[in-house]
Amino acid sequence: MKKAYLLYILLFSTLACKINTKKPNKPKLVVGIVVDQMRYDYLTRFEDKYGNGGFKRLLSNGFSLENAHYNYIPTYTAVGHTSIYTGTTPNNHGIIGNNWYDKYEKQSIYCVNDSKYNTVGNDGDGGKKSPYRMQTTTITDQLKLAQQMQGKTIGIAIKDRSAILPAGHTANAAYWYDGGSKGQWISSTFYQDNLPNWVNEFNNSGRADELLKKPWETLYDINTYSESIADDNNYEETFKGEEKPVFPHDIPALRGKNNNFSILKAIPAGNTFTVDFAKAAIKGEQLGKNKTTDFLAVSFSSTDYVGHQFGVDSKEIEDTYLRLDKDLEDFFNFLDKEVGRGNYTLFLTADHAAVQVPSYLQSVKIPAGYFSYKKFNEYINSITKEYFNADDLVENISNFQIFLNKQRLKELKLSYTEVTKVIASEVINYQGIYKSVTAETLQSAYFDKGLLHALQNGYNQKFSGDVLLIPSPATISYSKKGSTHGSAYSYDTHVPIIFYGNGIKKGKSNKNYSIIDIAPTMCSLLDIEFPNGNTGSVVKEALK
Repeated sequence: MKKAYLLYILLFSTLACKINTKKPNKPKLVVGIVVDQMRYDYLTRFEDKYGNGGFKRLLSNGFSLENAHYNYIPTYTAVGHTSIYTGTTPNNHGIIGNNWYDKYEKQSIYCVNDSKYNTVGNDGDGGKKSPYRMQTTTITDQLKLAQQMQGKTIGIAIKDRSAILPAGHTANAAYWYDGGSKGQWISSTFYQDNLPNWVNEFNNSGRADELLKKPWETLYDINTYSESIADDNNYEETFKGEEKPVFPHDIPALRGKNNNFSILKAIPAGNTFTVDFAKAAIKGEQLGKNKTTDFLAVSFSSTDYVGHQFGVDSKEIEDTYLRLDKDLEDFFNFLDKEVGRGNYTLFLTADHAAVQVPSYLQSVKIPAGYFSYKKFNEYINSITKEYFNADDLVENISNFQIFLNKQRLKELKLSYTEVTKVIASEVINYQGIYKSVTAETLQSAYFDKGLLHALQNGYNQKFSGDVLLIPSPATISYSKKGSTHGSAYSYDTHVPIIFYGNGIKKGKSNKNYSIIDIAPTMCSLLDIEFPNGNTGSVVKEALK
């Protein structure tokens, strides 16, 4: 009897162990959410005004990385979206900016332009796009490969690059917004020859026009927006046709002077519009209803437009995030109903953060400044004239990179190494330049931390310039009204990363993580191979 009892206990314990160690079923749908230009502190700054169903739902029931950063330069939209989904940095994936100087084509190029394809949805040129400049695979590509090209992948964003790059090379479709006189979601023949019926129905619904019929007023009493500076200030840009950058913004009256339907991009209603279209995509494509796992990549672009125009301390940015919180609640409730709680996994992050308006920082005695490429170009030419008796050695200066005219160096029999060393040595004396380094140094030395480590991660030997620069803190090339991003300083790199749903623990961590850790973590959860350029690590503590 005693032996039988012990045997029973042994068998029961073994069975319980097997049950407890069994992995949860794979999600039917993965949703990647990228909020364009979201600083981490927007989660804490506006916390008291958020509802319980949006950001707080993710924080309460998901796993939040509180000390997550971008680990490269430049922190731009296209680069951020690519790095999130490829699990690696620009030195590997090849997207080194939104636009950059192509030293082979001898011209500035845009990250997703591709003349081989045409617009699907209207007769404009907005659809001549593809992800071909992205050199590596994405999470979305790997999911397709693991499922023998089954399952659906859809990318959605107001910005073309924010829809195309996350969706990867193998997507069923990517859709982006064509403003101006159109007000439509469009795509490219890279994906398909015609828009599905559900897209045509959405475009014909008049939703874009409907969202532009109301003024942009604050969601709550503006006097309660104590987390922001005064509404009427000298650090914000107005819409065309406005005298002051203050609430309310009369959108119906302003749309005519602000490229008609394009003004939707620059107000919170653009995020609502994105949620509406994402919901239509889930229904229209029956995402989450297939035998395999589907993937929906959604990016909220309007937050970036608002941040650029009004700055990170504005009433407008506060109102935008309070409204986005409600849009997210609506979206999450839709996912619960349409896909089912427990049937989906999502992550939420940002493609970069942003600096406070430098002219505002100056007003409160914090070091900050502005950088002029025109004046800097004149300075560089004076250096090369002094040292090499030539003022035509520089072919292009952009994105804080200097591209030399290699043919001219050969003609003058100048040493490439010597010229780059002289320039790197001299430009450090220019106001606004904090660090400078030659491409040869980045190829031969290794920087394991700090700004030069970030610069090295962003340096692509095939595509980047010959001398690379880092501006001083809070120094930007931009208007004195509004703000931007692009650096490796914390104000540009510190972003939210929250995992939520099927297979995710509840909790948080203040360990240092990189944006490139999202892709391998999601691949681990899905039991699929990492993207082929992956250099990120799995966030093990977030996974069940």
